[in-house]
Amino acid sequence: MKNLILICTLLLFMSSCAQEKKPEIAVEVQIKTAVLSLSDADKDGAMVYGYDGYGKMVVLREGTNNLVCLGDDPAKEGISTSCYFSQLEPFMARGRELKAQGKSTEELRKIRGEEVASGKLKMPEAPSMMYVYYGKDENYDKASGELKDGKLRYVIYTPYATSESTGLPEKPHAPGMPWIMDPGTHRAHIMIGPN
Repeated sequence: MKNLILICTLLLFMSSCAQEKKPEIAVEVQIKTAVLSLSDADKDGAMVYGYDGYGKMVVLREGTNNLVCLGDDPAKEGISTSCYFSQLEPFMARGRELKAQGKSTEELRKIRGEEVASGKLKMPEAPSMMYVYYGKDENYDKASGELKDGKLRYVIYTPYATSESTGLPEKPHAPGMPWIMDPGTHRAHIMIGPN
């Protein structure tokens, strides 16, 4: 009986430790970092997701324009934020949901692909933009939200596009040139990386 009580106490302690609140970056700083990739004209109107002190993604600010931004995940190495056209939100939200369920990248892609093909999950009909801004932890100031030497990658979702339908190569052969990734699939997209 004593062993059972000890085990139960230990499990309760471990559970409370797992839920322990971590130091969090101020909401204003998370928002400032999340919108770094946007033009000044778009920054104030973008919807922004960030993280609470428990590492859970939460809405930090509702939006008034057609952009959605994801703040940096403090649990991951490096700094990485993204902003995308709001019509991509169902696709992106479904990916976050599946990831939270513990699905692997392969499972996530398969499930979303099936849902897009069946019409359950809608993708935008026109090309849709996403901006990814990233850099190193040591170049990030958590107090101000400034990222020194950050890099910007452009991603244009064009479902089912191919090299033949766009004229783009499937691999870049020069720095900074556009190319098509995942051609012919629901998640086909044009990549334009930094030089």
